[in-house]
Amino acid sequence: MLKFLKIHRPLAFALLALVCFTLNSCGIYSLSGASVGEAETFQVNFFQNNADLVEPGIDRTFTNQLQDFIQNQTSLSLVNTGGDLIYEGEIVQYYVAPMTATSQNTAAQNRLTIAVNVRFYNNTDPEKDFEQRFSFYFDYGANEQLTGSTLDTALDEIFTRLTQDIFNASLTDW
Repeated sequence: MLKFLKIHRPLAFALLALVCFTLNSCGIYSLSGASVGEAETFQVNFFQNNADLVEPGIDRTFTNQLQDFIQNQTSLSLVNTGGDLIYEGEIVQYYVAPMTATSQNTAAQNRLTIAVNVRFYNNTDPEKDFEQRFSFYFDYGANEQLTGSTLDTALDEIFTRLTQDIFNASLTDW
């Protein structure tokens, strides 16, 4: 091995440099595909529920789920003020509408739609700031009430999708 290194020193050096460069260049990316740049902290301000139809508690639940998602997908530290990355906004729509009808002209399926308006500020790279509306829905049977486990399932599915979409828009280049 030592004899090989003496003979092929330029090749060994180039190989070592390539390995070091490859390992070093991945430093700002996480396994989730997030690019946090120079940011070390993030904050999620309370998402007020400004929808015409108000479901109590969903504002707190959404805010917490967005915090948890970002914290679980990145190495950023959650702070209350002065974050490098700031998420704020409001819930702007909570709407239930019939989706499909039966032959008796009654609803066979309903759809709950929730939309949030998000303002994202990247204090380390202001060119990445944006304001955008995100929405998602959950369909459920017309004979089901949107309470209890049906509501919990709907909110979990909708908030999972919304937080993922917000994360992708703010921290990935997909």
